[in-house]
Amino acid sequence: MELPLYLSYKEFENHYYDNLEKWFEQNHNASETDYLKALANLYSPYLYYNFANDRLQPDASVQIKDCFFPYQETIGISFCTTGSEDSKPAKNIKSLNHVFEWKTITMMEYAQHILDKINGYLSKNKETEHKNILDFINHCEIITSRDGAGYCVNYSQHQATLPFLKAYLPVYGRTVDIAVYRDFIFSIVQIADCIDRRLKDVRAFESMICTKLKSEARFTVQMSHQFLTMCN
Repeated sequence: MELPLYLSYKEFENHYYDNLEKWFEQNHNASETDYLKALANLYSPYLYYNFANDRLQPDASVQIKDCFFPYQETIGISFCTTGSEDSKPAKNIKSLNHVFEWKTITMMEYAQHILDKINGYLSKNKETEHKNILDFINHCEIITSRDGAGYCVNYSQHQATLPFLKAYLPVYGRTVDIAVYRDFIFSIVQIADCIDRRLKDVRAFESMICTKLKSEARFTVQMSHQFLTMCN
């Protein structure tokens, strides 16, 4: 069963037992502990453990390659579609090679990027008039297409964002809802705390989101210290 990701704590709480019942229907030998572990895996990518505050905090972001022309602003490259010789880029420009750099963007920015790609495709293809945004949310050619500079979507990485996109992207429309995203950022820690409380009740301490993310954070800090020691 593909568990839905909820963007507000109230929705998560209201649908908890309904989804648990569906989980049992499709997983006859499973327990509520298995269900909670699946929920922990679903929500943990949007969180991190903050040692300073000794608690979980939201981290709804994704790393993505940004492609751009390094000298476009300084040399004043302009592309015109009039077709005249004077409008073409100067021939003495030796290199228009793309440059890539990694950027960390919010899931809201990522969702808007995917939404723009899908809407661009829909506007150019009339045969899709009876389709909606969610019909193309995982269309490889659309998602990974690139027209000049811009973000380069990794299709394998995109798979991990699908639960969020399915919950967040509009069925129709051109912009994402900032208010819904803010609610998600506010709610994600509450949802994680609820999952952890239930995992604690069934004594599955090692599967708690806080336990796992704290362990990962400690490992990262240790590796950083070892790297600095080696450099010194």
